Formats: sequence, C-alpha cells, structure tokens
Amino acid sequence: MQDFDAQKFAKQITQYMNNRGSGGSGGRASKGFGLLASGLALMGIAGFSLYNSVFVVEGGFKAIKFNRFTGVGDRVYGEGYHLLIPGIERPIIYDQRATPKVISSNTGSKDLQTVNLSIRVLFKPDVNRLDQIYRSLGMNYSDRVMPSIVTEVLKSVVAQFTAAELLTKRPDVSARIRDSLVARARDFNIIIDDVAITHLRFGDEYSAAVERKQVAQQEAERAKFIVEKAKEEKKSMVLKAEGESEAIRLVGDATKNNTAFLDLRKIEAAQQIADTISQSQNRIFLSSDTLLLNLQSLAQTTNIDK
Repeated sequence: MQDFDAQKFAKQITQYMNNRGSGGSGGRASKGFGLLASGLALMGIAGFSLYNSVFVVEGGFKAIKFNRFTGVGDRVYGEGYHLLIPGIERPIIYDQRATPKVISSNTGSKDLQTVNLSIRVLFKPDVNRLDQIYRSLGMNYSDRVMPSIVTEVLKSVVAQFTAAELLTKRPDVSARIRDSLVARARDFNIIIDDVAITHLRFGDEYSAAVERKQVAQQEAERAKFIVEKAKEEKKSMVLKAEGESEAIRLVGDATKNNTAFLDLRKIEAAQQIADTISQSQNRIFLSSDTLLLNLQSLAQTTNIDK
C-alpha cells in the first residue's frame, strides 16, 4: 500500500478544475473557482495531517513510539495528548493496570500424588522496560510468558510438599509460589502484584483413600464409645448389686429380732392388691389370707410377743 501524497493530490485537483474551466466566456470565473477548490483541498489535507499527528493515552495506560527510521523508542509517554509524525511514527500503547489471569496445572506432590492446582495472578508490564517487552514479546506478552512460567513454578514448589502438607501448610505454599513467580517473571520485565491459590484438588485415588481413612476413624471412635459405654454399664451394675446386697443384709439384720418390718410389708402388699381389685369392673371375693392380710393371726402373734 502506497503512502498518501498530499501535494500530488492537490495538483490533481487544481489541474482538473483548470481543464474544466478553460475556453468560453467564463474562463476567469472557472479559474478562480479552481483556485478556491485547491485551497480548500489543501486545508482539508492539512487538517487531516494535524489530526493524525496527535495520539491520546488514556488513564491507566502507557505508550512508546515506533519510528520507521529509528525503530522502537525508549521514551515512555503518560496520560494525555502527544504529537507524532504521520506516516513515520505510530504509538504502541500498553495497559499498565494490574491484569488478573487464572492458570491451572496438573503436577505431582512429594509423595507422588497427582495435584490439580489453580492460581490467580495479578501482573502488569514494567513501565521502564516497555521497549524491551515489545521487541522480545510483542503486545500479547502475557499469553506468551505467563502460562509457561506459572506451570514451571508450580511444579517446582509443589514437589517440595506432601499431599497432606499442601493442606496444612497452604499459606507457606502460597508464599513460596509467589516468591518464585516474582523472581521468574522479572526476567521477562513483568511485575507480579499478587498470587493466590483458588483451587486445590487431588486425584481420585487419593480422595478415595482419604474418604476411607475418615470412615475408619469414625468407626474406631464409635467402637471406643461402645467400649466406654460397656465399662460404665458394668460399673453401674456392680454398684446396683452391691446396693441390693447391702439392702438385703440390713433387712435380714432388722428381722432377726423383730418381725414388725415383715408385717409392715404384708400390709403394704395387701393395700396394693385391694386397690387393684377395687378398680376392676368385676366383683371378686377373696379371703384375708389371699390378700396376705390375716389380721387375726397377726394379732395373735403380737400378743404372744408381748
């Protein structure tokens, strides 16, 4: 594609208007009109050139310029309007704001367990090295560099921990990944602002083994509880038997010399039997002996004792 020649374009317009206005009685007027059109064309070309000689850098962006004769310049342009030479220079604008990127990788732990790890990285280009970034990586520097260095760092760091340590020492793992990634990205003139672990998942075999272990621990705790419960029940039965034995001994001692305790128990039993029979709808006739309440015999025994 050829570059636009403003002077050649203006000459073509002037020649066209002069040829159109030559001959006839209106030659002078046509010539004046041709000059006016040429002037307007030159003004339009000048305005177009002025418009293309200015570029704008928005907030949060930085720019450098590429010159067709000298190449990429090292001067960094901040926010606002800046001048350039149309057709010779063009701006190269980089986003200087922190850019998030989530990268996942399958790697192995120290105990040879498969780990699926995802991290979120906040990065941005080094504003003082934009010319070097453009020369070596271009505009899509993140796609060229970040996946490879993140995978490399994850494999090197995760291999230093066992699967259990990846869970119990997660802050330490995240700090080591960040330090290693910051140092590695510095070689490519990339600044790392933050690194965070967003997802951590183990292989199916390890997950199944962990689940079986948890089930076994729960069963062991349950068996322990059953054993403790049996021990407590045994203690309770022993105490209950000892209490009953002591009660029997005391009753035996009390009835050796005096039968009044037995007579009191007979009366209580007779009262219970009488209450049960009285609540029944059927009529029942029982002797006093059946009610365990032979009062005549009880009175005779009492007189004999006296």
